Amino acid sequence: MYTDLPLSGLRVVDLTNIIMGPFTTQLLGDLGADVIKVEAPEGDITRDIGVAHSNKMSSVFLGVNRNKRSLVLNLKEKKSKEVLWRLLKSADIFIHNMRPKKIINLGFGPRQITNKFPNIIFVGLHGYGEDGYYSGQPAFDDIIQGQSGIVGLNIEKKGQPEFFPTVVADKSIGLLATAGLLASYIKKLKTGKGCCLEISMFEGMASYVLVEHQYGEIFYPPKGKFGYPRLITNNRKPYKSLDGYISILPYTDKQWFEFFDLINMPELKYLKKYSNIENRSKNLNTLYKLIGKSIRGKTNKELVRMLKKHDIPHGIVNTLSNLKKDKHLQKVKFFRKYKHPSEGRLLIPDTGIKINKKSLPIRNHQPKLGEHNRKILQELGYTGKEIKSILK
Repeated sequence: MYTDLPLSGLRVVDLTNIIMGPFTTQLLGDLGADVIKVEAPEGDITRDIGVAHSNKMSSVFLGVNRNKRSLVLNLKEKKSKEVLWRLLKSADIFIHNMRPKKIINLGFGPRQITNKFPNIIFVGLHGYGEDGYYSGQPAFDDIIQGQSGIVGLNIEKKGQPEFFPTVVADKSIGLLATAGLLASYIKKLKTGKGCCLEISMFEGMASYVLVEHQYGEIFYPPKGKFGYPRLITNNRKPYKSLDGYISILPYTDKQWFEFFDLINMPELKYLKKYSNIENRSKNLNTLYKLIGKSIRGKTNKELVRMLKKHDIPHGIVNTLSNLKKDKHLQKVKFFRKYKHPSEGRLLIPDTGIKINKKSLPIRNHQPKLGEHNRKILQELGYTGKEIKSILK
């Protein structure tokens, strides 16, 4: 039905769980891949995290497992291992998030698979690079936020450690993994050869943080300290309006000069310390404080009208519940109503990707544990008797 999606015909064997891996493979499924989620008999742990209508179908699981099919295999058993090997024969990509030694001991390590199927793309999602000091240690989003410098930035800015209130490491590295495996798939299409891809959370997030925060330390010898001053200045924050909060960010010379006019302080344009981006960068804490003072007593509606007229970047601060009411999200039909066969009506957020003006379709609902066991085994050529023996 959806044969025109970019990844139609691509088969992904998915041994991931929790957030990072399933977030990655859901995006592949959204783009058209046939994602077969291989689960242990107890299922992905997120099946039990969050509110739920029925057993093993929690809200967190529903958020990262659409457009997949579920196959339950107990990989401690010989028969189940044989099924996985047969499944891998038809796969383009194999992806897991087990620790390196565990996947090798299970019999499905990178060399064990690619020696048998040299055309497969083997993707290992790890907490830490295999050659590093922390290799093999357990890693979760909170741990990586701390180690990668995100928490340290909050200490520097706020004087106390805080986690970013979303699983930013899991989802960011999920996107990094998607980019890496799609690049590898392009190479496979050109050469017919697969590869072993290692994606590491710690290294990936450290690189992510240092894009701007390496700052003067990017030079050798250094020409300054770590930390992009604009982002860690105390007064960089949403501003309190009369009826809520708003983010305002004049950035270019033109935007700042028009903002100075807007707040009836045109003389600031002629001060050297505010004359260009280099000089303003040294005085941002004062400037951000000025923004906060200048908007007091005005409503968000008034501010949006003024700022929009002068093309100054701005945005009202939404609470999570307000996102459903956001006029832009409503207009682009971001929240899609969808009827799940067992979980009832769901409200699914869009991906932010449109192809030929169309959102990516929901081809397969989030699967119940082992929902597609029989169908997948039939596709692999197992007889009814064999299937009964495997599923006993």
